[in-house]
Amino acid sequence: MFYLEVENYMARLILICGPTGVGKTTYSISLAKEIDAIKFSIDPWMQTLFSKDMTTLDFEWMMERVNRCSEQIWQVSDQILAINGNVILDLGFTTKEQRDIFANRARKLGLEAEIHYLDAPTVTRKQRVEKRNKEKDPAVYAFEVTDMMFNFMEPRFEAPDEVELKNGRRINA
Repeated sequence: MFYLEVENYMARLILICGPTGVGKTTYSISLAKEIDAIKFSIDPWMQTLFSKDMTTLDFEWMMERVNRCSEQIWQVSDQILAINGNVILDLGFTTKEQRDIFANRARKLGLEAEIHYLDAPTVTRKQRVEKRNKEKDPAVYAFEVTDMMFNFMEPRFEAPDEVELKNGRRINA
């Protein structure tokens, strides 16, 4: 695809990452309004497409489907970026490898992805998950996150280092 700089404006690709319950979706919603961006969140995609098929919490099964959704989301994002639109990806980005895939795709488009890393203490995040589960606000609630799910994902998140964050930011949420 061909990308033009329009009046010194370049499209932005922002990758939101952080551990479970940190507020990635809430932050993404706010940021999308602030910078006029199209936001893609993985949770509603997974809920709609695969929740009825999941019989047990299997990380490999889940990640394979997350990757399928991410590929579809990327195809649309690529088109938005091509017309200098801003895109926010709230896809979890649990690992550096996942973030690198999208950062490399951005570079191929002549863009530098921004990684926005949200962090908060575990106890705060657990309280937020409990509140979200109770309130079921459709803006941020796609499915119940159980203690088992929270604890399952906790050791799998890889925090970005300073190199990854050079074009992004760390937010204490």
